[in-house]
Amino acid sequence: MKALLLDLDDTLLAYSAGVDDSWTEACGAAALPMEAATLVAALAETRKWFWSGDPERHARERVNMLGAWTKIAVEALARCGCADEALAAAIARDYAARRREAMRLYPESRTVLEALCARGLPLALVTNGDALQQRDKIERHDLARYFGAIVIEGEFGCGKPQERVYREALSRLGIGIDGVWMVGDNLEWDVVAPQRLGLTGIWIDREGAGLPTSHAEAQPHRIIRSLSELLE
Repeated sequence: MKALLLDLDDTLLAYSAGVDDSWTEACGAAALPMEAATLVAALAETRKWFWSGDPERHARERVNMLGAWTKIAVEALARCGCADEALAAAIARDYAARRREAMRLYPESRTVLEALCARGLPLALVTNGDALQQRDKIERHDLARYFGAIVIEGEFGCGKPQERVYREALSRLGIGIDGVWMVGDNLEWDVVAPQRLGLTGIWIDREGAGLPTSHAEAQPHRIIRSLSELLE
């Protein structure tokens, strides 16, 4: 390994932790014209539809997460017979604040980053998503100091798995493809697409669930359960 590209959400940062609880708490704190549990159930269905039903919508909406959460809340309320955009916006803001408070770095993340930096290894952070949200995570958790390059979809103008994203990270580091590893939790974005360029694709499978049937053809160079395994 001569250089390392790292994903952020669910790789360095426990991004998905607290999602359900944060929606439930935001609904419980709102003045609703229905039972909170009814809206929570509608939100679960709406979230699945919103994020998995249309790849183009996913790519479009993830660069404005507060806007996306508001649209989800609007749709869920409508499904419950309550078309109230102001209420939806309030629930989305409350949810966003609760999610922000819930996010933490994985226990080993900082130790691993410090160890890699101590070895003089060039590091780049390559993340999809909302520029404001991603910058807030980076600043709040003091991550920028570890990376020679940071490429954020919302700032750069396109995201993984587009080839130019990885090439941009390499260009900012001033290195070529040889000996570069990409590590992340998304098989397409962090393994398969980088492998097409000749990078080594490392998949982090924290739950030990194994390759999903939807990506049975994927062949990570290595599967790890923790970032600490990169130091072995």
